[in-house]
Amino acid sequence: MANIAYHIANAACRITSLLPLRLLYVLSDALYIIIYHAVKYRRRLVRKNLADSFPEKGEAELRAIEKAFYAWLCDYFVETLKLLTISPREISRRMEFVGYEQIARCMAQGKSCSLYLGHYCNWEWVTSLPLLVREGICSQIYHPLENRAADLLFQRLRSRFGCVNIEMDSSFRTIMTWKRQGKPNTVGYIADQVPGLHNVHCWVDFLNHDTPVFTGAEKITVMTGAEVFYADMERPRRGHYVCTFRRIGLPEGGYVKFHYTREYFRLLEESIRRAPQYWLWSHNRWKRTREQFNKEYSEEERKRMLSRL
Repeated sequence: MANIAYHIANAACRITSLLPLRLLYVLSDALYIIIYHAVKYRRRLVRKNLADSFPEKGEAELRAIEKAFYAWLCDYFVETLKLLTISPREISRRMEFVGYEQIARCMAQGKSCSLYLGHYCNWEWVTSLPLLVREGICSQIYHPLENRAADLLFQRLRSRFGCVNIEMDSSFRTIMTWKRQGKPNTVGYIADQVPGLHNVHCWVDFLNHDTPVFTGAEKITVMTGAEVFYADMERPRRGHYVCTFRRIGLPEGGYVKFHYTREYFRLLEESIRRAPQYWLWSHNRWKRTREQFNKEYSEEERKRMLSRL
């Protein structure tokens, strides 16, 4: 049944995707009116997230960011849909990678890379990186969607240009297998998601919040000895993105625990503060609190959890 639903959804999305982006943006503008004004999709959550993250901003500025966010979110939908049929030439014209030579050089030398991304700008378009980096394996960690048809559709569009999808539950095993086999790889980690309280090993100060964060990417990075890069995304104009790869090196004196994780969130916050409308504010990022964590686990349990990478 899921396969039938997938083929129907794929056909409908493919036909829509064939439209030029300028027409898809007309669709996006109409979608904005429906989602923001009629449905009011998660507007209360977005409003709270913005107000709590930017207490220094006034009401008018926050509303302007809110509206710009919803306009970009609708663009994200149609841009992602376009991945089904966009040509390699067009995606290369619209998705610019600055500093990709660093990654290509690492892969050519047999080294692997960890690429930290956020839900910022159009992260789906970063899956076109294999068009430039042809050595080794370019891959990304993904969390399967509950709807099987939608999951198959997203796997298809994310792998269209040669990016390998790795299911989250098998990511450690897959990447360590590649290491044993001597296969250099670049793995993209969208690491700004919400960990369950049982999986909290680190807290960071992020956008004016005490924030629990995933550290699995850092654990794999350290075990594989991968070079680490942050994907700094910008949107100079509609339909065009620039991704600059910024290397995250070691601090003076050598590696300290959670160094890469803390640097990632620092750099991500810089990106968000530069143009806040392009982050996924509709995500309930701060639903887990330190108060809940302290209430659920004893002091001894918390110390043990926070001591692990």
